[in-house]
Amino acid sequence: MAGQSVERREILRILATAAGVAAFPGFSKWSFACGHARTLLQIRPALYTPLFFNAAEYTLIERLTEIIIPSDETPGAHEAGVSEFVDLMASRDTDLQGRLRTGLTWLNAHSKALHGEPFIQLAAHKQVAILEPLAYKAKFRENDKTGHEFFDTIREYTVMGFYTSEIGLKELDFPGFKFYAESPACPHTDDPEHLHLPPPKW
Repeated sequence: MAGQSVERREILRILATAAGVAAFPGFSKWSFACGHARTLLQIRPALYTPLFFNAAEYTLIERLTEIIIPSDETPGAHEAGVSEFVDLMASRDTDLQGRLRTGLTWLNAHSKALHGEPFIQLAAHKQVAILEPLAYKAKFRENDKTGHEFFDTIREYTVMGFYTSEIGLKELDFPGFKFYAESPACPHTDDPEHLHLPPPKW
């Protein structure tokens, strides 16, 4: 369910924030892809202790991130610890706290109205059916505006948490993670001044 575009300025803001929280010692899974490797003395806790969400809310955040970036042939949000990233980001942003907590309350009320149970207790196919009108413009319903705004927010932070993590960037085959025994030479040996390339656009 990931895939909506995010404003470039917002991406840069979240990346900067992610870099700023990368050294947080409470992460059990999430780690910033561009951070320095942890030393052996920096032992991760076995479990993550949420800083903002209560236990029930955090379980729901975990489930939503897993639906947005599922684990299939490759690791997903669960393996990357994206819910930890979302919680830490929320703990440092009062506006985000309000948006997420309001959205979680709406989602559970909406789930109870449709199926008589809170979202986390529904079967997986019912959970997906509830989220689809929130995720896709073609299925958008005006009465679901609050849910749509919430899903946009949780999806944005899920995608950013995943693709700022080591697992996420490895899934993109990020070349910065590759080790070269020696610096690769320029492949244009017959044109070292690169005269064959088009002029720069700016």
